[in-house]
Amino acid sequence: MTYPIHTIETAPDTAKAMLADSRKAYGFVPNLHAVMAGAPALLKAYRRVGELFDETSFTLAERQVVLLTVSYENNCEYCVAAHSAIAGMQKVPSDVVQAIREGQPIADQKLQALRRFTAAVVASRGLPSDTDTRAFLSAGYSRAQILEVVLGVGMKTLSNYTNHFAETPLDDAFAKARWSKPR
Repeated sequence: MTYPIHTIETAPDTAKAMLADSRKAYGFVPNLHAVMAGAPALLKAYRRVGELFDETSFTLAERQVVLLTVSYENNCEYCVAAHSAIAGMQKVPSDVVQAIREGQPIADQKLQALRRFTAAVVASRGLPSDTDTRAFLSAGYSRAQILEVVLGVGMKTLSNYTNHFAETPLDDAFAKARWSKPR
């Protein structure tokens, strides 16, 4: 099924301002936002949940670990590429991004614990084992951060599933970070 990639001009009226905001923030309207504009409430929710995830106690690098890990686990080619590019702009260490993209352990043990826990949350549909949870807490994370991981998983699930349905084409801005899951 094909989903339209809206422009500011073709989007439903309630999505036009959001797409204009996206263009202002990124210098272009990401195709993900342009697809989500077909359901303005989805675009609004995605943007708002993203703003809230940015307010968590996680560092920029930790937030990207969560977002990249969810996208990797959900096999979302668009989001892994986009967040790889964004992580580079945010100066997240490239070895961290590469490890996630390649399905390899992250050398930084705390970030690896975050990655393992996030992957466990996704794989278990929100029911990670006690062992997974204890390992996350033992790495120096808090119970509140367990809930913050849930917020990041929710945010990325919105975009990952949208991209699966829409087969969202990758934007030129993210093309150098194109990705497909290693076999």
